Amino acid sequence: MAKVSVFQRSALALAVLVCAGAAQAATLRWAGANDILTLDPHAQNHQTTHAFLQQVYEPLVRYGKDFQLEPALATKWTEVSPTQWRFELRKGVKFHDGAPFTADDVVFSLTRIMTPPSNMMSATQSIKEVKKVDDFTVDLILKGPNPILLRELTEARIMNKAWAEKNNAVKTQDYAGKEESYSSRNTNGTGSFVAVSWQPDVKLTLKKNAAWWDKPTGNVDEIVFTPIKSAATRTAALISNQVDFMVDPPPQDQDRIKKTPELSLLEGTENRTIYLGLDMFRDELPGGGTPGKNPMKDVRVRKAMYMAIDTDGLHKRTMRGMSITAGTMVAPMVHGWSKELETRAAKYDVEGAKKLLAEAGYPNGFNLKLECPNDRYVNDEAICQAVTAMWTRIGIKTSLQATPMAQYVTRVMNSEPNAYLFGWGVATFDALYSLDALIHSKGTAGGGVYNGGRIADKELDAKIDAMKTETDTAKRDALINDALKMTKDNFYTIPVHHQIFPWAMRKGIETVYRADARPIPAWTTIK
Repeated sequence: MAKVSVFQRSALALAVLVCAGAAQAATLRWAGANDILTLDPHAQNHQTTHAFLQQVYEPLVRYGKDFQLEPALATKWTEVSPTQWRFELRKGVKFHDGAPFTADDVVFSLTRIMTPPSNMMSATQSIKEVKKVDDFTVDLILKGPNPILLRELTEARIMNKAWAEKNNAVKTQDYAGKEESYSSRNTNGTGSFVAVSWQPDVKLTLKKNAAWWDKPTGNVDEIVFTPIKSAATRTAALISNQVDFMVDPPPQDQDRIKKTPELSLLEGTENRTIYLGLDMFRDELPGGGTPGKNPMKDVRVRKAMYMAIDTDGLHKRTMRGMSITAGTMVAPMVHGWSKELETRAAKYDVEGAKKLLAEAGYPNGFNLKLECPNDRYVNDEAICQAVTAMWTRIGIKTSLQATPMAQYVTRVMNSEPNAYLFGWGVATFDALYSLDALIHSKGTAGGGVYNGGRIADKELDAKIDAMKTETDTAKRDALINDALKMTKDNFYTIPVHHQIFPWAMRKGIETVYRADARPIPAWTTIK
């Protein structure tokens, strides 16, 4: 195998063993605040959706328990040249409908991901062409060298070509365009579980794939996922034994969960940063009361909004200590993070923020609508309520609109909000993943897919594009640092915190904590 880079990481794997001895096959009753968005593996880059679809669809390369790369549908890969990688495919693998897995499926799937309206182009952003060598060998021809190709490919999930052609699912579902398709409601992967049924916002059921090419280490043979938006109801369901497991226990209930004898709490830090995005695209802010002007185009206004946010207060009161105050757009275990970048760009200063607004020509402030999901991140709506009050305090009269993630995400993708709360996990554990999706200007090559504020900085774009092909580690690290610093110094976003994301479960469950917030039922045992 070709050598791969080893990035900084914290303790990303933590196992909890509650009981010993043999265990019978079991159902994992899982609850979470928000539902999946689609069953199409290439339509939405959304954490809950990934958490379940990675059980159904598999990539060529995957992460092991320690987040080291290991073979999945590919058994070997070789860097033939800096722009050509050869992958030897696993033989004998079957899709859930019994069809054999071959190179045709890889060529089809990667090409599908590379083609709009796919929302997963970040996984294939460096690929120019996918070539079939023989039935079990494919070559990836790259646009240029890619130092993190293998890590990006962990998100590129493989579909069955014949199934997609038969069911008119060759093109990815256009989720942002509110399209429904066969692939958005049906699946056919090679993974450890088969999707049996999905009633949106009600229940998702997966069954163990008895013909899986790999061997599970746990005993879960069925997953029943129930989205429960209300934090109190979700906790009550766990305590009353209606569910076994949830990945997002609310901070206010965690002490209660710890003190409940039948339950346990598995703590860990997620590689996700919660931040505020601002509209820097429109010439006039809708409803702002500033005719012909968009105040947020002025860096002084953005800095004032930054200075108005009491991140320490949010950490202590809203999050009850269950967060890491952020100064940069990536979490500590992500390659590119540094202590220097993590320091605040400007201190919390209400009076100083008011002075900046006046200097910018807005002594009386302006009107603003902040949009927020109410079922996605830990205490998301509560954070937005606090921010609304903080901005209003400096004269920006802020109203709040909170909606479920299923509707909210399309508004961010379409750059509709004036200001918004968003969270971003880093699948590759490399800062490029965040910079390209959130900060790079929107483009046809997949950059800026979630750049809801329409940040557009040509110098910054150039640095992001350069780090995609730079193989000299020192030079590439300098590009990452510069890009993160430019984002910070220009107040293009307002980082709030890195999310601490404990999992709560009934005793008798053994599993592995994942910093990407994606539990692996094939590694889970219920006793």
